[in-house]
Amino acid sequence: MDLQAIWLSALGELELTITKANFTTWFRNTGISTFDNGRVIISVPNTFTKAWLEKKYHDAIIKALRHVTSNAVREASYRVEMRTPSVTVVGETTAVEVPSAFLSPGASSTATQVETTGDIGLNPRYKFENFIVGKGNELAHAAAMAAAANPGESYNPLFIYGGVGLGKTHLLQAIGHHVLTTRPNATVRYLTCERFTNEYIQSVRGGRGKEFKDAYRTVDVLLVDDVQFISGKQGTQEEFFHTFNALHQLNKQIVLSADRSPKDILSLESRLLSRFEWGMTTDISQPDFETRVAILEAKCQGKNYPLTADVLRAIAGTVQSNVRELEGALNKIIAYHQFKNMQPTMETVQTLLQSFLPSVPKRNITPKRLIEIVTVYYDVAMDELLGKSREKRLAFPRQVAMYLLREDAKCSFPAIGTHVGSRDHTTAMHACGKIGGLLKEDEQLKHDIALLREKIYSDQTS
Repeated sequence: MDLQAIWLSALGELELTITKANFTTWFRNTGISTFDNGRVIISVPNTFTKAWLEKKYHDAIIKALRHVTSNAVREASYRVEMRTPSVTVVGETTAVEVPSAFLSPGASSTATQVETTGDIGLNPRYKFENFIVGKGNELAHAAAMAAAANPGESYNPLFIYGGVGLGKTHLLQAIGHHVLTTRPNATVRYLTCERFTNEYIQSVRGGRGKEFKDAYRTVDVLLVDDVQFISGKQGTQEEFFHTFNALHQLNKQIVLSADRSPKDILSLESRLLSRFEWGMTTDISQPDFETRVAILEAKCQGKNYPLTADVLRAIAGTVQSNVRELEGALNKIIAYHQFKNMQPTMETVQTLLQSFLPSVPKRNITPKRLIEIVTVYYDVAMDELLGKSREKRLAFPRQVAMYLLREDAKCSFPAIGTHVGSRDHTTAMHACGKIGGLLKEDEQLKHDIALLREKIYSDQTS
């Protein structure tokens, strides 16, 4: 019985239901201390964490543990103790929260005792050597390689965007590692946009503005993750604008990542938008079936836990959204069979994969609320979207709204026309046909629709 594998699998399920900030704050340096006769004792670093897990996350923890142990866990308690952490925070990222996307053979994907590279927040697991390239990420990989080989010259800035768990963080940190390998004296800094914002606020409050500027305007390579969180933060945008300019004028490499393209980041100042698009903008899309199988093979080899081709194909065919969930499914399957001391079979694997099947979306969506979500996402006013203007900036969001009303709210074409500015049903038919056709080949639109649906359904349950 491997306690660490059980806890990592449980964390893999918990992170899908908890925000990144809360997951990083409350679950780092935790682990299973003992597991005996159905009773689990979870070690925590301090009494505050103990109280918070008991109050806020106990039910979720029990549910996750029972899920990965086939209900072998009856109860759980928490104990403060010093121990080797099973979840180690690296910069702003935990080794569990950000999976080692597209690992190649020989790379470890276990989140234990991850060392950092100095004070720059780089995880040694995230290198080009263990990044598996597929159709969905080959352009982003090539651009990252070029930026790392010639920092400040090839693509500056390099902007990589895509959904969660697809490998953006891996590529950003791989650039940093490559630069440090080929240019040992270079100054590299990796951080999240959230950390940049927090440090900026603290520098203003503490009167340490010069120290903050020196820390970021003197680096050779600046790697900023999740830059979409700069949206709406005017002071941070102002400071980042000047930091960007200072580095760019000195031909220092800037690499940014986000969950959407620059033009889709709401409330982003136009001067920052133009700068984000100066160099190279490339996306990472969901891995195709063959790439997912290759990722699973690599992770199995790294864990020294071989699975049959049929089992790997079953996992890859079920989990299609992102590498994070793919790794979570694999961890769950391995932990279950290690716990039971049995070999995986298609029957047991298929049973375990049931929890990863796409859930059927709720259908009690109000057309008004759906249209509101679309207007916020595309940053247009409601009266403009419902109005008569045929400007492209309005016509396209309007067509997306019609498509979602048809596919998700199950409205009839005449009803869609009524909801969207009292238009004719043929207009709704044309819009749905157009968006449906574009979705077959437009990766950015697929990403936009996925984000909109995530907001629509999370909005219903909140």
